[in-house]
Amino acid sequence: MSWHRRLRWRLIGAQFLVVAVGVGMMMLATRVIILSVAPDVIRPNLLALIENPTLLSDVENSLLLGFRDAVLLSVLVAAGAAAIAGVVSSVVLWRIIIAPLHEVARSSRRIADGRYGDRVDVPEHSGEAMIQLVTSFNQMAQELESVERQRVDLLANISHELRTPLSGLRGYLEGLMDGLFPANEETFAWMSQEVDRLRRLVDDIQNLSRVEAGQFSLELEPFELQGVARRIHAQLQPQAQAKGVELLLETAHMPIEAYADADRAAQVMINIVGNAIRYTPEGGRVTLSIAVDDGCARVSVTDTGVGIPEEALPYVFERFYRVDRSRARSSGGSGIGLTISRHLVWAMGGDLTVTSEGEGQGSIFSFTLPLHAS
Repeated sequence: MSWHRRLRWRLIGAQFLVVAVGVGMMMLATRVIILSVAPDVIRPNLLALIENPTLLSDVENSLLLGFRDAVLLSVLVAAGAAAIAGVVSSVVLWRIIIAPLHEVARSSRRIADGRYGDRVDVPEHSGEAMIQLVTSFNQMAQELESVERQRVDLLANISHELRTPLSGLRGYLEGLMDGLFPANEETFAWMSQEVDRLRRLVDDIQNLSRVEAGQFSLELEPFELQGVARRIHAQLQPQAQAKGVELLLETAHMPIEAYADADRAAQVMINIVGNAIRYTPEGGRVTLSIAVDDGCARVSVTDTGVGIPEEALPYVFERFYRVDRSRARSSGGSGIGLTISRHLVWAMGGDLTVTSEGEGQGSIFSFTLPLHAS
């Protein structure tokens, strides 16, 4: 039974307990009081009636008055006992349920005011249901704090990334105005590179916001994955040759048909292979392989590059995360390509993962896509 159902039945049970205690105390008080009072009322009246039978009417009235007083006394005692039981049960109910809920309400108001680090102490005496409620609330507050921290980090990262090309452009412009740089084709080419870098960053940020919000369309259809891989291999071969990196393609002989968006799959493939080439030193090797694994189409990119430390692996797909910031920034990456790629793969029903033996040991980025059911 879920905790909220247990809490509901506990509230109902508490109310029934108050009613049961009240009824029980009334029955007990009536029985005790009447049995204790009856002899003192009945015996004198019976003796008077035996001595003088003509006093029947007076004896009857006296018995009725005695019975009325006994019942009234029992009702008053029972009501007092029920009131005490109600107060005790209310105090218990307050400690178990109302007080923690009141604290949750106060904490939620503080969190709404921006104090995301606020937490509610888990009450040990409140029972399993309330402990689970407070624990869930604290987990929600922790998630909100994490989201807020990510938002602040994101703004800081975006401002930092935008500042770099803007500072370069400002330097070129000031140099042109001061006569430090000649107004020739080379200077304008440098400025154009900074503008292109700024444009790519803005485009990546815009694409990331759309991808994370799910505001993009997918054209899911069957396509031959090897054909896309061969096209990407040919497209990136000049980049690999310019870097002095060997780019290989390994595919199965039989066609592998994936059911996904071919253009989005190509976008992910370009990003991963491009990253592998970028972070593989001269003389290294990058291998793009296509295979069927565990009922899915698997695309793997294996490189002999700089590798990834074990402690950095969980954060590789986070926005703007870089293992080596200076090296990544000099290579021209925006730091959000892998984030976009992972969301695209998720949207197509697959997953994107990474493994690495450590620095200098290379990396393996791999993503899956659903197979087309022929």
